[in-house]
Amino acid sequence: MNPEIAQYYRVNKLPHIWCPGCSNGIVVRSIVEAIDKAGLDQDKTVIVSGIGCSSRAPGYMNFDTLHTTHGRALAFATGVKLAKPELNVFVITGDGDCTAIGGNHFIHAARRNIDLNVILFNNNIYGMTGGQYSPTSPTGTKATTAVYGNIERSFDSCKLAQTAGASYVARGNAFNTRQLTDIILKGIENPGFSFIEALSSCPVYYGRRNKKGGPADMLKWQRDVCVTQAAYDRLPEEKRAGKIITGVLHHEPQPEYTAEYAKIIEKAQGGNG
Repeated sequence: MNPEIAQYYRVNKLPHIWCPGCSNGIVVRSIVEAIDKAGLDQDKTVIVSGIGCSSRAPGYMNFDTLHTTHGRALAFATGVKLAKPELNVFVITGDGDCTAIGGNHFIHAARRNIDLNVILFNNNIYGMTGGQYSPTSPTGTKATTAVYGNIERSFDSCKLAQTAGASYVARGNAFNTRQLTDIILKGIENPGFSFIEALSSCPVYYGRRNKKGGPADMLKWQRDVCVTQAAYDRLPEEKRAGKIITGVLHHEPQPEYTAEYAKIIEKAQGGNG
């Protein structure tokens, strides 16, 4: 392991329990590299997670960490940030954890624009609990709860975050780690709700059932379908189908929730209601 980032890992907890070929570890590497580049104080950085494959990540990360109940990571993280606004608070969540049972918390954390750095590991499946389809599973894909194919339309988590009021929204993938690290770093620098969707790959529950090939094939698929907005705009209409836009998708700074809440406290204590 690179000694420059080894300090951010609980090396005594390794090796990890993720399946061979899972790209969650790649995404975690981008998170710690972004934290290192941002120069954040390790003792003032908190990692919060819910339940799922991605949410096991804080167990391997050498920070103050909080492993919470399914779908409630953003609620716990909101409490941490309100109690200690000076802390750098990250939320590691999955497509099911965040957009299904945690969907309401997701919407309102974005609406409040509270200063949280949310990284959603999107592998299009409930990997830890048996391979059920999730809100981001593409229409037609198979899962243990959709053996003949999923008939539901999938969420675009980034569009949902932007519509709900997030001041920073970006998407990256496990193949292009340089871009992923960069957009997480930009999210850290944004004083508000920063949402980063990290396209991950589950070669076991999702890949095998949907005949996506092995781990390398799934990463190559990310390489081939992911394009920046500028590259997408240059493509002729007939070549845009199936492409996924990555990079910074939205950045519009707004008043941050804990800063505005501090003003309310000041008014209350000063009697200027």
